[in-house]
Amino acid sequence: MKTRIISGFVMAPLLVVLYLGGWWLWAAALIISLMGAHEFCNGWNALDVKPSKPVIYVMTVAIYATTFIAAAMAASSSVPKYYVNMMLVAVWLFAAVAVSLIYGWKINERGAYDAAATAVTLVYIPLFTYHMVLIDMTDYPLFIWIVIITAFGSDIFAYFTGYFLGKHKMAPNLSPKKTVEGAVGGLVGSSLLAWLFGIIFMKEMSIVCLLLGFFGGAAGMAGDLTASAFKRKMGIKDYGKLIPGHGGIMDRFDSVIFVAPVVYYAIVLMTGALSI
Repeated sequence: MKTRIISGFVMAPLLVVLYLGGWWLWAAALIISLMGAHEFCNGWNALDVKPSKPVIYVMTVAIYATTFIAAAMAASSSVPKYYVNMMLVAVWLFAAVAVSLIYGWKINERGAYDAAATAVTLVYIPLFTYHMVLIDMTDYPLFIWIVIITAFGSDIFAYFTGYFLGKHKMAPNLSPKKTVEGAVGGLVGSSLLAWLFGIIFMKEMSIVCLLLGFFGGAAGMAGDLTASAFKRKMGIKDYGKLIPGHGGIMDRFDSVIFVAPVVYYAIVLMTGALSI
């Protein structure tokens, strides 16, 4: 526990990145995407599956490059930048899957799993993570804090609730230490933290923050269990050793990259409802 707490303080400078936002957040998300994709590829290799790292690296940079293109296109039109970027991301998604499938054409050298693993890695890590940048482009950039609050808040509250009160295993095959009591504590904790953040910084959106705290917390747990499922299949304990007590980038941000899309699309839906 001591190592986890110390490592948590080491990661505190990331809060500065959230405060600065803009290109600082863009750069941090890009680094997380590249490092996370690299770790995930190494996990695939443990299964003797060979996704294309060059394709993954190039396409990861490409999705972040859409930020520049969207800014240029939005400057010459009345369409909000994040709407333009949504369209560009849709084009990127098609291209990413297509290139991944084309990678599998050399059937004498590569298996079907190699192409599939390339596509899964691109969608799971760079695409999901890029939603943090998309959130920052909206009219509600403060919601980027909800992503972090719910992801880490649910994890912290679930850990301590499970540690002191946990009795019923939630997913013994994926994560033996996780309990139903811990999950409930995590959802309650993330909801309250998000609600308090809303009351202090976005009073008119406090109820929205409360709801996002709950659903974001659930998404964070799903992200954590998804990463655990891959690790079990890959036969690895951690994705990396970058952060003492936490493993690699994917071990720490597995919940964040699941929460970011949930928060972003909630903003999209909310913005559409407000405009009616």
